[in-house]
Amino acid sequence: MLQRLIGEDIEQIVLLDPVLAKTKADPGQIVQVIMNLAVNARDAMPKGGKLTIKTANTSFKDAVSFSGVAVPPGEYVTLSVSDTGTGMDEETRNRLFEPFFTTKAAGKGTGLGLATVYGVVKQSGGYIFADSELGKGTTFRIYLPRVDLPLRTPSSQAAQGLPPDLPPGSETFLVVEDEPAFRDLLCEQLRSRGYQVLVASNGVEALQVAEQHKGPIRVLITDVIMPEMSGPDLAKNLTKLRGETDVLYMSGYTDDKLSNILETEPELTLIQKPFSIDDLVQKIQEILCRKGRHSHRGDPSLDLDLRNAPDL
Repeated sequence: MLQRLIGEDIEQIVLLDPVLAKTKADPGQIVQVIMNLAVNARDAMPKGGKLTIKTANTSFKDAVSFSGVAVPPGEYVTLSVSDTGTGMDEETRNRLFEPFFTTKAAGKGTGLGLATVYGVVKQSGGYIFADSELGKGTTFRIYLPRVDLPLRTPSSQAAQGLPPDLPPGSETFLVVEDEPAFRDLLCEQLRSRGYQVLVASNGVEALQVAEQHKGPIRVLITDVIMPEMSGPDLAKNLTKLRGETDVLYMSGYTDDKLSNILETEPELTLIQKPFSIDDLVQKIQEILCRKGRHSHRGDPSLDLDLRNAPDL
């Protein structure tokens, strides 16, 4: 999946420690971290290059400082993602993890990819730093605290009174997103959960896809603000074709920029970017459970209200 995302002109090198220690983190979120860093690296190598992903065990006897941020002494699992791209100057490095900060041209990026990465790392109790110079590439290093706890299995989750893992699904969704990298990642992740995914880059294309598809479309998953046709306008037009389709909106904009839409569509279901794939699947299943239409592969015990996962 990663090779298709970064393209054939970028060589992918993976160096994994065979005796890597354990850390406590959400697997789906770590996948999202790697994908976001890989996309960032790809965009920094427009003429091709090398992407290196590496894991290692790291031990600090004393506190160390990277970019002015102290990392306490201790045992860590290190994940690094390096590229041979254009690199960054100091001013850009200092603003890397700010939400909505981007050096890309208008319409080419939301500035949320690295903010998402930062949120996941901090939520996991870790630290992230970037080493970069103009013309010399970039390396992101993530330090996650080592833990010596047994892996948590679904049965042990139940014993602790924790919610079970989200069940797989088989419904068909229509994903509409104008940012290619985010759209590709989203579709790959949903397909990996067993869902059938139709895809479009804008509202006009989405309506054409919906007309041509013969089976039901359970949920339209669409960005709110897009060129040519907004998400709410797309939903209104799609409802004329398919009254059975529910709608889940995505947006990376703040509430003040969405205020006009929220006023006209007070009951819309919205997930705020950045989000993890688990957050998205959970939101989708909440919609379908409310409608009483979600198929849990024949297990009626799963027809429950699912918990609300916190945004990153």
